[in-house]
Amino acid sequence: MTLIALIRHAATDWNEGGRVQSTTDVPLSEGGRSAVRSWRVPEHLDGFDWVSSPLSRAVETASILSGRAPSRLDDRLIEMDWAAWEGMTIAELRAEIGNPGEAWRAGGLDFKAPGGESQRDVQTRLLSFFAEVADANQPTVIACHRGIVRATYSLAVEWDQSTPWPDTLADDCAHLFRLADDGHPAVEELNVPLTTS
Repeated sequence: MTLIALIRHAATDWNEGGRVQSTTDVPLSEGGRSAVRSWRVPEHLDGFDWVSSPLSRAVETASILSGRAPSRLDDRLIEMDWAAWEGMTIAELRAEIGNPGEAWRAGGLDFKAPGGESQRDVQTRLLSFFAEVADANQPTVIACHRGIVRATYSLAVEWDQSTPWPDTLADDCAHLFRLADDGHPAVEELNVPLTTS
């Protein structure tokens, strides 16, 4: 059993402006940087390796929080590709597809933007990455994106995303999963606080 801890990056200007954000390399906003500086790594993650999505918002979150650059970057940890919807505001997306939450639940794991990726696609690339982490048996903190957290959680609890989230996963927390030998995740502990207040 290998433990991993997923930490979603802090806010960017696009997050704060309510824009759909995926593979575009938007850096942390000043508010996002300030938030990460207030976070603390939980003690039970001491000794973990640090790996990050190559997008700067994740790399910067990992670097500020851990006090050093991640040991490596991995393209399989990049955010889900929203393709044609990238950069749209939520209002613009609503005008195109109606209620995004309802559209996502209708499509479940196969919901995706035109030309984009589904959560099922993301799970496929994540399982490849997780299998390598499990094989190395190295506990690992993964600085990533909401779509990566969602896909991992879905695998762990066998949630097909056709219903609302079974659990609430906060952005300013670490989410711990244990990996089987083949890399399949199971929930270890959700919502481990990064904030000190």
